[in-house]
Amino acid sequence: MHDDPSLTISRATRVLAERIRPAIHQQPMALNVMSHQLPGEPISPLAAFGLEYTEHRVGSAWGPAWGTTWFRIRGQVPVQWSGFRLEVLIDLGFDPSMTGFQCEGLVYRGDGSTVKSINPRNQWIPVTDSALGGETFEFFIEAASNPILLDHHPFLPTQQGDILTSSPDPLYTTARMDLAIFHAEVYELAADLDVLLGLQEELPPGPRRMKIIKGIEAALDALDLQDISTTAAGARSILAPLLASPAGASEHVLSAIGHAHIDSAWLWPIRETVRKVARTISSVLELLETDPEFIFGMSSAQQYKWLKEQYPDLYQRVKDAVARGRLVPLGGMWVESDTVMPSGESLVRQFLYGQNFFQQEFGIHCKGAWLPDSFGYSAAMPQLMHRAGFDWFFTQKISWNQRNTFPHHTFEWEGIDGSRVLTHFPPMDTYSSQLSAREVALASSQFSESGTVSGSIAPVGWGDGGGGTTREMASAASRLKSLEGSPRVRWERPDDFYQRTQAELPVPPVWVGELYLELHRGTLTSQHRTKAGNRASEHLLVEAELWAATAAVRTGSSYPYQELDALWEKVLLHQFHDILPGTSIAWVHREVVADYDRIIAATEKLISAAVTALVGSGETPLTLNPTPYPRDDVPRVECGRRLPQKWSTTRSQQARTQTVIRWTTDWSRYTSTPKV
Repeated sequence: MHDDPSLTISRATRVLAERIRPAIHQQPMALNVMSHQLPGEPISPLAAFGLEYTEHRVGSAWGPAWGTTWFRIRGQVPVQWSGFRLEVLIDLGFDPSMTGFQCEGLVYRGDGSTVKSINPRNQWIPVTDSALGGETFEFFIEAASNPILLDHHPFLPTQQGDILTSSPDPLYTTARMDLAIFHAEVYELAADLDVLLGLQEELPPGPRRMKIIKGIEAALDALDLQDISTTAAGARSILAPLLASPAGASEHVLSAIGHAHIDSAWLWPIRETVRKVARTISSVLELLETDPEFIFGMSSAQQYKWLKEQYPDLYQRVKDAVARGRLVPLGGMWVESDTVMPSGESLVRQFLYGQNFFQQEFGIHCKGAWLPDSFGYSAAMPQLMHRAGFDWFFTQKISWNQRNTFPHHTFEWEGIDGSRVLTHFPPMDTYSSQLSAREVALASSQFSESGTVSGSIAPVGWGDGGGGTTREMASAASRLKSLEGSPRVRWERPDDFYQRTQAELPVPPVWVGELYLELHRGTLTSQHRTKAGNRASEHLLVEAELWAATAAVRTGSSYPYQELDALWEKVLLHQFHDILPGTSIAWVHREVVADYDRIIAATEKLISAAVTALVGSGETPLTLNPTPYPRDDVPRVECGRRLPQKWSTTRSQQARTQTVIRWTTDWSRYTSTPKV
């Protein structure tokens, strides 16, 4: 019989999808499922546990847009299952192609501790590694019925983008809530075949590819499709030599780092981002406990602070993982902000507040800025990063250019003052790698500096809407450590990658000026109220600090540290790269505009208190000049009695009823503080 590789590959693909993967979990047993749909916003787990639950039949609809439904799941281990590893399988009505953009859930134990999250690519809950027949268990699932807005035809008009206009009808139908036996050997066989099938697709015709195909064929022949769990080990033994064949000495090295890139708001509101962070990090911590080599990186001090404030038990586990070096704070910024529209002062604050948080909480000073998804990068950034103490910069967004392919992947980026920062773009062109064969091969084949630099970074995990790294991705990484025909993969901290790269590339190519993104151009002109609120808040906060500091020095007034920090943190959050550019849903911008009104009012109040401390009260009109240069005969950072001559008569007469008139920094208008 003649060999036909295409038939073998087709056979293997079908057997893997239709027989092997379903056999990973065997003898599924339905569980007792109860539910409670909340009428409004999310509540705490302990409050949810005491709710009145009603029966939920699997196959029933649940969850209006942006709603929360609590599921209570109970079961008992059959006596004959003693000694087996057991997992609960949950399908809330998932679409596997939309991870992070639809319903998802966080699993709790009855004592309020988190287990892990469930989503379309992570549908299992660990019960026990060695079951005891007759024992009972109980889980609670906080399920979020977030609507699919991106969908397969993205960015169509929708009413689902705001809870005020979204549909009250159920969006999802539960498909599965079972207890099952987990067969580790079958899972490992599926992982073996995944890697080898992917590798042969990327290899050129030749001996290595044909040996893989023949080995797969022999493994399938040894596998009894009626008894996969018993014969999986034999099939794996045939594949083992193919997986043990080492990579060549000069193969590209991928420095993998677990990653999630959770957008602080986008197609979901900020309140949902808080829950996404908790869901993602709970699954990541579970993977850290089971895979001793896995390392996860997470940016955005704001997201850590949310965990600290709202999930203290989870946050303590994060702190422990950071202390062990398994979870790596990245980026040294408050959020992954836009870098084009914020003021220079705001960008400095992004670094200051981010680095201060990481230093105070973990004793860590981040060495690099991590902005994988912002919409272009200002030419001022190298100077600001350099002065903030950063040694390196990471992004992949420029690979999305519509016209011009960027000429480098590893280079020095030079700013407007001549400052340079070692910069890296991952050549796999993604910040959400699954370590697929195509991604891994792409990283090697299109790496611009392959003649001098040994490797690149691979951010591994579901991103945007969260999810992070899965056990399937970790299994792929273990098989790609050293595999003939493939780049090498190893879990590595970005700091170590950049240190090695700097030694390998002592004279790197240089890019001077802005890193312009040839995409998302409308972000400079959309959502004007969001942009106006940001600019007003930036300037008023600077002015508030000026007068508060002046009052503290000249009159001994107390300086409002906590109030100013809280206001700055809110402004910095709203500079996230899907909020300030105007790319989020209506709910986000509605809340942000309201936040800016509150920020401006609170900042004006601080300014008024500081000004009153400086000049007292009275009937004489005074003009305060917060600018660094004289203005209308008023010295810089001083007050004077002369009113600006360019004011209209009406405005001047109105001004004389006030105690203090002040210039508003960098604005072509004036504001006045109320008479005290």
